[in-house]
Amino acid sequence: MLNLLLSDVPGDDPSDIASGPTVADSTTCTDALSILRRYAIEVPSRALALLASGEGETLKANDARLPGIETRFIATPQMALEAAAAVAREAGLEPYILGDAIEGEARDVAKTLAGIALQVARRRQPVCPPCVLLSGGETTVTVRGRGRGGRNVEFLLSLGIALNGEPAIHALAGDTDGIDGQEEIAGALLAPDSLARAWAQGLRPRERLDDNDGHGFFEALGDSVVTGPTRTNVNDFRAILISADNGRTVSASRSN
Repeated sequence: MLNLLLSDVPGDDPSDIASGPTVADSTTCTDALSILRRYAIEVPSRALALLASGEGETLKANDARLPGIETRFIATPQMALEAAAAVAREAGLEPYILGDAIEGEARDVAKTLAGIALQVARRRQPVCPPCVLLSGGETTVTVRGRGRGGRNVEFLLSLGIALNGEPAIHALAGDTDGIDGQEEIAGALLAPDSLARAWAQGLRPRERLDDNDGHGFFEALGDSVVTGPTRTNVNDFRAILISADNGRTVSASRSN
């Protein structure tokens, strides 16, 4: 038997991908029962009986059938980042992969990556521009507003506010399946003048972020990225481009 895996799981643990029935699973029926009791979750009596009997146990690492099963990854977040890095090198940019399993609140991850990008642009540390910072993984959004959401556009909007019109820094973020949140929009582009263009249209970046309306924000700017269904999914993709030209040309201090 040959398993061909396409990973949409940070860390690429085979047992977490599609609940693979032909991959060893370290969890047990007893674990499942403990969780049901801890959180007082009601399930059908037949499901409880199956768990209690142990007959629903999954394949374990010591199963004699495992040596006859080969597992290969055909697409992963790391592969996507390495492919992007190759494209960057062809364009004369030095790529730096920050990680393929970055998780956390999208707006908080954005602040962290903004700090790294600003250090590169202003201090030429820990690397020198021109370069592109690549990262993958899967962030989350705690929905507080009524906007059109999307974790990648939320990341970009928060990134834009943190960068505050910093020249020479552009960014792209999108979901590799072509759908960010509930929208058939993969993600968006961010430029040094994005906030200034938003203000010119009467858009208030921080208010849009508070309303979880990243899609509405970037769509109004004409900066949405629409790929259509890609028929694959290797988590989110983020690229922050820092060019060698760092002369200040844009001011968007009203973003705060």
